[in-house]
Amino acid sequence: MAARRATSAAEADPNAVVSPLDAARQASLALVGHEAELEVFAKAFASGRLHHAWLLTGPEGIGKTALAFRMARILLNAQDGASQAGHLVTAGSHPDLLAVGRSFDEKRQRFRGEIVADEIRPINAFMHRTAAEGGWRVVIIDTAEAMNRNAANALLKILEEPPARAILILTSATPGALLPTIRSRVRKLSVLPLSETEMRRVLDRVAPEAEPQEIERVLPLAQGSPGRALTLLADKGGALEKLAHEALSGMPAGRTLDVAETLGRSGDTAFALFFGLLGNALANAARSAPLARGAHLADVWRQIASLREQTERFNLDKQEAVIEALTLAATAGRS
Repeated sequence: MAARRATSAAEADPNAVVSPLDAARQASLALVGHEAELEVFAKAFASGRLHHAWLLTGPEGIGKTALAFRMARILLNAQDGASQAGHLVTAGSHPDLLAVGRSFDEKRQRFRGEIVADEIRPINAFMHRTAAEGGWRVVIIDTAEAMNRNAANALLKILEEPPARAILILTSATPGALLPTIRSRVRKLSVLPLSETEMRRVLDRVAPEAEPQEIERVLPLAQGSPGRALTLLADKGGALEKLAHEALSGMPAGRTLDVAETLGRSGDTAFALFFGLLGNALANAARSAPLARGAHLADVWRQIASLREQTERFNLDKQEAVIEALTLAATAGRS
């Protein structure tokens, strides 16, 4: 899904890159699903005993960040997008809302693989200042597992001495990658998959150009994740998806080299899409496997995700990365 560098840039240039944070700000205005999660948060807010830090967990692309912004709108009285507060949240300019995520690398034209300490440290000053509107100060950290060690330690210091009427909302698809000391200081809220009806509503809005047969193909595979559905839709006809499943079955050496050469030369989009689909295939296999095998498949999933992240961050040889990923997948498939 496209992402942009800034709201104003996107308004001036429809082809500008749209950031996940900006997309989630907009999506939070008409959030589909997650009523149960919102009810838990709203009840805690109404009780006057709102925890100072929340961790939203669930699969990638399920809508955790949009939910985080919806929670922020509740705190900032900004649920009406036409109101001044609502408009400021959508535009990314509300003085009492700070959102942090993986920043955009202008040189490489992609989002960086990690969140660094310099992006986390300003949160402390933000949370301790007087709220401009006299209410709450809200900080959202998207893909919190992307924080490097120094960034995580900087966040931990903030969590140890939280100020009054300030709240942190973290999102993570892999909460186990967070420091245990961070996990112990937040309230966990599991974000559930969307129903098929809810998925159709989301896809009608975000992918109106998709052919009906493609929608029907991806719905059962997406497992309630709109982000996963969009990834599958980008793979026209499911060719790369079939390749990902073939990888789990193991490929002859010649076939592995041919696939690696093709994907290595096909550019960043196909490379990222294949790794995403291979990760999906491993995750699906892990969910249906016995405990020990499932744990092994999950470990291979993490290795392949790290391989992709390192390859993209340091501009490593994509062909070699694909060969290693195919080898890891084949080993997992035989175990």
